[in-house]
Amino acid sequence: MHNKPDSHFDDEVIPADLIIPSGSKNYITPHGWQRLKNELFQLVNKERPELTVMINWAASNGDRSENADYQYGKRRLREIDRRIHFLTKRLEIAEVVDPCSREITDQVFFSGTVTFERDNGERETVSIVGVDETNATLNHISWTSPVARALLKAREGDVVLLRTPAGIQELEVIEIQYCEIITPTE
Repeated sequence: MHNKPDSHFDDEVIPADLIIPSGSKNYITPHGWQRLKNELFQLVNKERPELTVMINWAASNGDRSENADYQYGKRRLREIDRRIHFLTKRLEIAEVVDPCSREITDQVFFSGTVTFERDNGERETVSIVGVDETNATLNHISWTSPVARALLKAREGDVVLLRTPAGIQELEVIEIQYCEIITPTE
């Protein structure tokens, strides 16, 4: 796999926020791995078969060049096939890290949930997860994000520097927990 901003699996370009740094593994939590696996199962066993039935029906209606159902179906089928390929590759290279199996530590590592205080007094709690499972609503940040990179390997009580376009911010690590990643109910 190429890990450059224009990286791709065959003809699919991977967005920059999903790129895994060169030489790194595709770390993912058990929940994130299961979510990708469920999506792949849904695409392969439900959406793709249903779509091929619709395409065959549309093709049987005659002139395909002016058949919107056929044209849309073929386009959607290509999208699904690209996503299936992407998910298959991501699952093949995934390294599942279970936060509940991590030794007790006061240091920030992948799969930790970290509460920190910004230099303006604002407290924030984030869970450090894989690039395929980031979710701003749940405060799940990629381990490759600037905030996570600043926090990684810090200990409770440490003050780390976060470089932002607006300048350097200080983040004080207040608490680190494992096995506390907040996940959506599915």
